[in-house]
Order: sequence, then structure tokens, then C-alpha cells
Amino acid sequence: MGRRNNTNVSDFILEGLTDSEEIGLVLFNLFLLIYLVTVLGNAGMILIIRLDLQLHTPMYFFLTHLSFLDLSYSTVFTPKTLENLLTSNKHISFGGCFTQMYFFIFLAGIECFLLSSMAYDRYVAICNPLQYPVIMSTTQCRSLVTAAYVIGFTDSTVTLLGMNTLYFCNSNVIHHFFCDTSPILALSCTDTRNVEIIIFIFAGITLVASLIIVSMSYVPILSTILKINSTAGKRKAFSTCASHLLGVTIFYGAMIFTYLKPNSSYTLGKDQVASVFYTIVVPMLNPLIYSLRNKEVKNALIRVMQKTQSTRNFR
Repeated sequence: MGRRNNTNVSDFILEGLTDSEEIGLVLFNLFLLIYLVTVLGNAGMILIIRLDLQLHTPMYFFLTHLSFLDLSYSTVFTPKTLENLLTSNKHISFGGCFTQMYFFIFLAGIECFLLSSMAYDRYVAICNPLQYPVIMSTTQCRSLVTAAYVIGFTDSTVTLLGMNTLYFCNSNVIHHFFCDTSPILALSCTDTRNVEIIIFIFAGITLVASLIIVSMSYVPILSTILKINSTAGKRKAFSTCASHLLGVTIFYGAMIFTYLKPNSSYTLGKDQVASVFYTIVVPMLNPLIYSLRNKEVKNALIRVMQKTQSTRNFR
């Protein structure tokens, strides 16, 4: 934040999603409900996986971290968005704005490569099942998750350093509901081309590299599934990766639509809709996708509830 003394802007104003009090109240109730479901769903997923020993596998190890990321992801944006919808005070401090942007990029970068790690896990499970316990060892899983966190940290730090070179001396109104790079760049009174290039390159590398890993994992997966003779076998094999494939499609679709384009292509309406989807809605959908479509999680929930009930009865 060293450049703060060289700018006339001490805080920002988040324009938000609407100026209408009626629409704002509707969105407040909707987003509050989504946030509560997100917190309960992801916290519940983490708790179930922790308590049920049968879910102590690589797939659910990754899913625990995904739930933690979604919980953190939503908490970075939703409380401030709810405050702005309910009150007329839409100010956010200079430091608070850049902190929100930093954690957004940090968590998004981690999630990209965590989803890639989950795709690789499904590849090994379906295409090389006999070697699965050896390849997806505890050490390997921890290394993949650590690498994802390192990549997220690198992306967010480089972006923040680039944004910190900018000067803000005129308008402080951010035409968005959270501190994203594109609307902040639009406020700068200095040349932003170099920073845009840096952000585009790092965002592009993160998205494209993780998508390549996902694609390289799912091509042989689909090929292996198609070679299975029985319909039941194909259905069972596909069900093991269907939830992850759906989550990948939703997350990457929204991110690519929003970020893999030049800053000059930024359009407030479309980008806000996409941003609401991946910052507020997607963190709610992931636990629903991985639980409602997964018999193992359902059975684990039943076992945990039965164990809890038995403990109460014993007391």
C-alpha cells in the first residue's frame, strides 16, 4: 500500500448492484439466504468428511479444501455486499478494497489448480485404479494442495504489486459491487497498459494451464469409460467424476467469460451478473453438487447422524 500517499483517493465507493431500495431489499434477502446455505453447506461438508473415516480418501481430502475455499471465497464478498444493499454507506477504505481484491485473486488461483488436482485424482482412479493408492499417496495429495496455494499466492501478490504502482486522483466510484481489477483499473489516472498486460498474462496462465490439466485428465477418462462394455459399468464410472465435471464447467465458464478478455471489453451489466454467479452463487452450489449427486456423502451423513444419536441415547 506504499502508493497511498501519492494518490488523492483515501477510500472508494462501491456503486453496487442497484440504486432501488426495493430491489436492494429483495437482493439482500436472496444473498443472505444464499450465504447462510453456503456457510452451512461447506462447513457441513468439512465436518462430515472429518468425522467419517470412510471419507478419508484423496478425493475427499481435496473436497475438504474446496469447501474451505468456497466458504472463504463467499465471506470475502457477501458480508460487504449485504451491507451495501441495506445501507446508504457504500464506502470501502483504500486498504480494505485492495485487501478484498488480493484475497479474491488468491482464492480464485487456488481453486483453479485445486480443481485440476481433483481432475488428476479422477484420472488415476479410473484409468489406473491398481496404482491409485501408490500414486495418490498422502504426500502427493499434500504436495498438490500446497502447490495450488503457492500459485494462488504468487498470482495475487504479483497483481497487487502491479496495482500498487497506479495513481488515483479523480473519481473514487467503483462501478461494481466488489473491488475487482477491471473497474479499479478504469479509475486510475495513469497509464494502465503494463499492469493490464501483467494481470492478463498471469490470469491467462492460471486459467489456461489448469484447464489444460483438466482436459488432459478427462480425455483419457472419457476414452476409458467408452471402452467399458456394460452400461452399468459406464454409468458407475461416469458417476465418480460427474460432480467434479459439473463444478469445473460452472466455475471455469464464469471465470473465462469475465477475465480472459482485454480491459477495454469490460461491460458493467454482463460482468456483474457473471461476478455474482461465481462469487456468491457458485460457493453455494459446490456442496450441493458434491453431496446431492454423491451416495458416499449421503451415506456418510447418515452414519454421522446415527453415531450422534447413539451417543445421545447412551448418555
